[in-house]
Amino acid sequence: LLRGADREAGARAGLQPVHWQTLRYLAACNRYSDTPAGIVEFLGQTKGTVSQSIKVLEAKRLLEKLADAVDRRVVHLRLTDAAAALLDEVGTDRRVRQAAAQLPPETKIALNDGLRQLLRSLQLANGRKTFGPCASCRFNERTADGSRCGLTGDLLSDHDVTRICREHAAAD
Repeated sequence: LLRGADREAGARAGLQPVHWQTLRYLAACNRYSDTPAGIVEFLGQTKGTVSQSIKVLEAKRLLEKLADAVDRRVVHLRLTDAAAALLDEVGTDRRVRQAAAQLPPETKIALNDGLRQLLRSLQLANGRKTFGPCASCRFNERTADGSRCGLTGDLLSDHDVTRICREHAAAD
């Protein structure tokens, strides 16, 4: 149901499914993961497919490339305001949030826990990276200042800890 809705939304915007998936990934990931390599790993696509997708999305003014402040060889990808508005307007995330809001609190908790366990089991069975939010990562260190990534040593904003990361390692 959701995949069909995503395909439909993407088609209305003149996008192929891989383009739509790329936008959705970039909307959910953090600053360590908003790179072409992050997209390759998350979507399981080839570098060539991702490169072509980035070109299409740039041409449609849905994303922009930014050089890393420290390592100029690293390229970060940012959604434009137009892409964010498109995702909000026609994306399935809003539909899921609206449907979930109708559930009783105990059902939401049970569903969240069950889906998290199912996802973790599937990731382990397939040998894939977890791509979870920093808040649930074993490298996330709580400090008096907030959170710090134990892998990079960087301070993490409240926003950072809610985003998915390609360096995520499950705490369990």
